[in-house]
Amino acid sequence: MARDRGRNDERSRIAHLAARLMAEDGIENYALAKRKAARQAGMPDSRQLPTNDEIDAALRAYQQLYHEDEQRDRLRALRTKALKAMRELAQFNPYLTGSVLNGNAGKYADIDLQLFTDNAKAVELYLIDRRIPYKTTQSRLYSGEEPRTFPVFTVNDDGTDILLTVLATHDLRVALRTSPGGKAIDRAKLQSVEILLAET
Repeated sequence: MARDRGRNDERSRIAHLAARLMAEDGIENYALAKRKAARQAGMPDSRQLPTNDEIDAALRAYQQLYHEDEQRDRLRALRTKALKAMRELAQFNPYLTGSVLNGNAGKYADIDLQLFTDNAKAVELYLIDRRIPYKTTQSRLYSGEEPRTFPVFTVNDDGTDILLTVLATHDLRVALRTSPGGKAIDRAKLQSVEILLAET
């Protein structure tokens, strides 16, 4: 019983340290934040690392406590940019995901959009035709235990990177995850982001 309580305290401490790192240093990668937090806590080999959901909860609490006004302004600005991009990319059925959607966006947050189209090349041609500079990378997501790779186009809007992950139309019905055991990625369509922005 005492051992379980100790493990929970350990997880909670690492979650709050990781949340502070994400809020203050702009770290977006959960795994990196966990590793750094565990080292700071003197538990680098800990097997009791918190889940991403636990860190999200700690991050929300931290931002409300220390950065409430700043966080609200940041979210409004990022969601405004996201909405603008979604309207411009409406033909590719865009959905907002990530920290700008869930409200945990840090100082250097990217905007993550998922585009659903059966012609990934059309997205690249859209950017080329409009002379929008972009970089290409790939993203690995999981459908169940199966890893899948998707093209990502990164464009910049006045200092903010917007990541466009291109998926097939039928993937809209698939629960994709960032890790095999993780929870399904939350996503919001254009109309939902309009409502979210109005509430921010």
